[in-house]
Amino acid sequence: MKPVRLDGRSLTRAGLVAVAHGAQVELATEQLPAVARAAEFLAEQVRREEPIYGVSTGFGSNADRLLGAHRVRSGAGADAVNPHESLHEELQRNLIVTHAVCVGEPFAPEVVRAMLCIRINTLMRGHSGIRVETLQALAAMLNAGIVPVVPQLGSVGASGDLAPLSHLAIVLLGGGEAFYRGDRLPGAEALARAGLRPVTLSYKEGLALNNGTAQMLACGVLALSKLEDLLDTADLAAAMTIDAFAGRLGAFAEEVHALRPHPGQVEVAAHLRRLLEGSTLADIPYHLVPRFRPWTPDAWDDDEARALRFDIGWDWVPLNQRHGREKFYTRFRPFRGGKKHQPQDSYSLRCIPQVHGAVRDAVAQAARVLEIELNALTDNPIVFPDADREHVEQQVISAGHFHGMPLALAMSYVKAAIPVLASISERRLNKLVDPATNDGLPGFLIGNEDATESGFMIVQYTAAAIVNDLASRAHPASVYSIPTSANAEDHVSMGANEARHVLSMADDLGKVLGLELYTAAQALDLRRDMINAARALAKRGDAAALAEKISGEPRTEHAHHGGFLAEVEALRAELSASDEFRPGSAVAAAHAAIRERIPFLQRDRALDGEVAAAVQLVSDGIVLAAARTA
Repeated sequence: MKPVRLDGRSLTRAGLVAVAHGAQVELATEQLPAVARAAEFLAEQVRREEPIYGVSTGFGSNADRLLGAHRVRSGAGADAVNPHESLHEELQRNLIVTHAVCVGEPFAPEVVRAMLCIRINTLMRGHSGIRVETLQALAAMLNAGIVPVVPQLGSVGASGDLAPLSHLAIVLLGGGEAFYRGDRLPGAEALARAGLRPVTLSYKEGLALNNGTAQMLACGVLALSKLEDLLDTADLAAAMTIDAFAGRLGAFAEEVHALRPHPGQVEVAAHLRRLLEGSTLADIPYHLVPRFRPWTPDAWDDDEARALRFDIGWDWVPLNQRHGREKFYTRFRPFRGGKKHQPQDSYSLRCIPQVHGAVRDAVAQAARVLEIELNALTDNPIVFPDADREHVEQQVISAGHFHGMPLALAMSYVKAAIPVLASISERRLNKLVDPATNDGLPGFLIGNEDATESGFMIVQYTAAAIVNDLASRAHPASVYSIPTSANAEDHVSMGANEARHVLSMADDLGKVLGLELYTAAQALDLRRDMINAARALAKRGDAAALAEKISGEPRTEHAHHGGFLAEVEALRAELSASDEFRPGSAVAAAHAAIRERIPFLQRDRALDGEVAAAVQLVSDGIVLAAARTA
């Protein structure tokens, strides 16, 4: 894997994801003089005894306290004083060791590696005052595969992610804990095993290492990396469901969406058209779609058909029910099967571009924010060593770039969008299993001729539970500031919580989409096979054989009986002349990928392993890859 070059200006989301998953980093040599210049400038100001926040003053509410020339207490009364450590060094060390107080389960290694990469990149801008050798040591730790243990809970998102970033930096000092080659070790031991030495921090280096938005940014970028594939997976699941419903495509037409051109909406409609290209199930005439009837021993008249797991049927529409609808029945044959005679599908089908598209727009907005943040300076104070100013405070400026609100609000938007996408997916799943809404498919997508089977009934329960959980977690953390540092930091972003939530919620969204795909694959098999069984019957029989599948036949002596037989023959001829019915090419490829792991549910069996497999197929991107290469 090619190393990712860090210069403080050109890190991309793709580059960060690569580092998160194992790529090494290299520091842009042309940028190192700027890094060194800022560190030398701070050292010169200290020699001149200039008061600089976080260098010669305390932090936060201690910013009005200047460091003295020597310790107030030393000697026998002092606790663990290092006589070889200056007050400036002690200030920076204490900042890290006292701020590393997060709790909870550790972040996954990819999150921590991303945090390290972000921190290195922002420090490469040359406005933080860190020395080149300290920055090189941080990069060496990342490249050696040392992953600091960073518990997940503890950042309020201003001043940046102080506590979690301190867990990163404390390992560089030889403290804390780290994972190294599968072992969880004391930080000093991890460094030693990798052949690295601890670092002693100089002026402002502790503040440079722990003052920034790296945790929320790392979680946000990794979440979006997942979500961008999940957006395509959601469209794919929807397309498979549309084919399983023999749905209507007019709602996705290009000219329709040109009249309301939200970018995400237009993109989703186009994506659905591509996924459904080649489908002969979508937009099929209503009268060709039979409805499910339970299998019986005498349902079919030949051995091949008797192997089917269903029977099929239609209702004939008598002439006295066609009054005022004559034109409709001139175009469509007078048979009611599984597909209702209406020109529009339910919202969960025809509003897919509007709903999926709005979620895409939320993710796109977040991506814009995160891409700016990747190459932004986010610590404090900001050092301008070459600025021609009269006073040092005009060259070392305390500002608020550590405040995570730009990321927090962007993540709040995505956080609200995730349950929306999960919810519409669950509604489609529910529509597939409910015999009142699934347009002629069997209840819970199982034949159940002996009344002993549940089929996909409880799959919908699981999806519903996840959607409820996602909705419960969608409330924005960014609206709840809790002041810190004795009210010196009196408004914080809570962006770290937002991004952490989004990262975990993305995984759960994938579970719901996996359940929809699992269910839609079953429904698609049934729909395709039911229509093709009708076609096969039409090709091998006469109108009388097909008429046995149609209810409402008038008595032989009835005046309308001859017309009924003629209309059945017309239905038979149309079915017989049709090519074999099939889903869209991309949908078919995705369906085949599912069927390689999960067979059709002929009769009830244990589904736990299959559900797990469906979720994994989404997580691993296997189903999506199949559709993309179709």
